[in-house]
Amino acid sequence: MRELSRDAIRLEHVRFRWPKAERLCLDVPAFSVSGGERVFIHGPSGSGKSTLLSLIAGVVDPEQGQVEVLGQALGEMQPRQRDRFRAANIGFIFQLFNLLPYLSALENIVLPCRFSAERARRAASGVREDALRLAGRLDLDPALLNRPASELSVGQQQRVAAARALIGSPGLIIADEPTSALDADRQQGFLDLLLAETARTGASLIFVSHDDRLAARFGRVVDLRTINQAR
Repeated sequence: MRELSRDAIRLEHVRFRWPKAERLCLDVPAFSVSGGERVFIHGPSGSGKSTLLSLIAGVVDPEQGQVEVLGQALGEMQPRQRDRFRAANIGFIFQLFNLLPYLSALENIVLPCRFSAERARRAASGVREDALRLAGRLDLDPALLNRPASELSVGQQQRVAAARALIGSPGLIIADEPTSALDADRQQGFLDLLLAETARTGASLIFVSHDDRLAARFGRVVDLRTINQAR
């Protein structure tokens, strides 16, 4: 297990607006997440939830302020450095999955370990074995793993995306509406795995959802409107 840092995420005086937009999308004076903390973030559509996640992942840059992740200031990195850092340290479960349709389910799951040797090394039992373990925990039939992602159901694709985010024990898991395509039983199984895996590795978890019923399983619940001063 990795040593927990004091703050896994820290935002200070962060402002962001989309190109050509007149108004700020985000204005966050301060926000932090401790090492190993599990945080549930909610808010109405258009409140900036996905934008906040993109800033934390280093996909977009703020126009002002500083974003630190796992002790690293993202704004001080060159684009290639940031890409390498993200590949090694951040597992992102996208709302639209972002699977490569022509790769098999198993190939999609192990993809982060192809981009990051550091992440591959952290798969202690081996990359393929770790992928199979995670797929089993997510109730993915082994017979599905050799099928192209394009042939999977929406729910199956979502579980493949979750296994891809978790493989190689990244220090931060970011989940953007990850249970929207799952039935109630699989929602709970998905959360069981997500919480167990982050507890096992000491990773921090940022989980965004409209489903407030899931919030009770998290250590902290944040309404984005309480930290975002943009109006």
